[in-house]
Amino acid sequence: MSFSRTILILVLAAGLSYAAVARAADAAPAAAAPAAKPDDGFRSIFNGKDLTGWDGEPGVWSVVDGVLTGEVTKAKPLKMNSFLVWRDGGDVDDFEFRCQYRVLGNSGIQFRSEEISKYHIKGYQADMESGDTYSGIQYEERGRGILVPRGDKVEIAADGKRTVKHVDDSKKLQGFIHKHPEWNQYEVIVQGNHIIQKINGHVTAELIDNDAKHARRSGLLALQCHAGLYPMKAEFKDIVIKRLKLAQTKKIVMIAGKPSHGWGAHDFYAGTILLMNRLNKTTGVLAVSYYNGWPRDKTALDNADALVLYMDGGPGHPVIKHLDQVQQLARRGGGIVCMHYAVEVPAGVVGEHFKDWIVGYYESGYSINPHWNAEAVLDAKSPITRGVKPFMVKDEWYYNMRFRDDASGIQRVLQAKPDDEARSGSTASPRGPKKHIVDAKGRIETLMWAVERTDGGRGVGFTGGHFHANWANDDYRKLVLNAIVWTAGAEVPSDGVSSEPVSSAELDANADEPKPKK
Repeated sequence: MSFSRTILILVLAAGLSYAAVARAADAAPAAAAPAAKPDDGFRSIFNGKDLTGWDGEPGVWSVVDGVLTGEVTKAKPLKMNSFLVWRDGGDVDDFEFRCQYRVLGNSGIQFRSEEISKYHIKGYQADMESGDTYSGIQYEERGRGILVPRGDKVEIAADGKRTVKHVDDSKKLQGFIHKHPEWNQYEVIVQGNHIIQKINGHVTAELIDNDAKHARRSGLLALQCHAGLYPMKAEFKDIVIKRLKLAQTKKIVMIAGKPSHGWGAHDFYAGTILLMNRLNKTTGVLAVSYYNGWPRDKTALDNADALVLYMDGGPGHPVIKHLDQVQQLARRGGGIVCMHYAVEVPAGVVGEHFKDWIVGYYESGYSINPHWNAEAVLDAKSPITRGVKPFMVKDEWYYNMRFRDDASGIQRVLQAKPDDEARSGSTASPRGPKKHIVDAKGRIETLMWAVERTDGGRGVGFTGGHFHANWANDDYRKLVLNAIVWTAGAEVPSDGVSSEPVSSAELDANADEPKPKK
């Protein structure tokens, strides 16, 4: 809530000063309100011990007796509202959120929001206070202000015009909200353009936001500590969230691995951003990304339609510690794309999972990884090649994958014939030659493949992606974008996924290493 409204809550319903209420709270025993217990699909995002996964202004947020606490005093005032951000969650889209809360002053639950500077947030807010006016309203911090007064349902049209329907009496709803030091349960349900807020089981505000300029589909989740109110104390516990499947939109979760090479190679972070920005201009698709390794957020894949892995592989492949999480995605029909080094895993248990998920993998000692110019041979029948023209690109193209025995369902989307030098392994790691590779001279090799699994999901392996500069090749890039969209279960347009050219500035942006000076 903005500071301009805080003067309206300087007096509490009981007629006590803030200081008096604070003294009463300190003297009162802990409330016995029922906890928000996780149901199916709900996961705890606060461990009750410390701020792991959360990030807030030092000296403002802490954990006290198992309760997440934001507190401001006259001795340590805030110049502006400060927020505790759920960093582990990244951008959150459709979800149900529940928590127990109590507050002195004013606070709120921020969602689908944007960080404009460190710990300072703008966006949707489920409001709460210790007064009688604002608890339960839908507010937009640093934006459109009050969107839905308590007891109303508001629909905002594309042009910003509002239609308001009075559904319930605001004073009656206030009667269901407990005063400090008792606890309340807040629920926020967000799906598509529809937002519902509840306190203690009663709907307090409902919003349908079609505003073309201001509505947001995803963003940060955070908790507010309000400036200018003393004492200001917001407490939260039993914080759980359930990701909801997106309606009429395919969600793609992209995981970029940690830096591993010098300039221009294995730029997983930069490459993921470049691809994500183009995917998010595709109708019916929402792509989100996690960087620097596997996300700590255990809910990250819960509502994904596809998972894209672009990271270092081999015996240190991050997926090895998260097989169950990816298996759950696969069993419910989720798609899986592995790019470049991410196709390499150890033989055995992990390799068998990859045979199941994407029909094959790079097996050390069997497959090979030389740098060579591949002249693309495209499967014209595959939807993944729509709008893609043949190209020739030098990359660290892996080949001779270890496919499962029954490989009849594979779409060999991209193939090429390695030359003698590529077969010699002179640029491979470890260096060749490997007899079985050399003996296959003249054979065409599969560099991108796709499969439709029996569980309804799809899988893709792509062995390119070593050199970051290759993303500037329009057809190479379109092929990968098409593959990702197809794997998510979306329709690939007849001319392929639209993808504007990559500028040199964009190509250099977000690199792991500084660009060498000429």
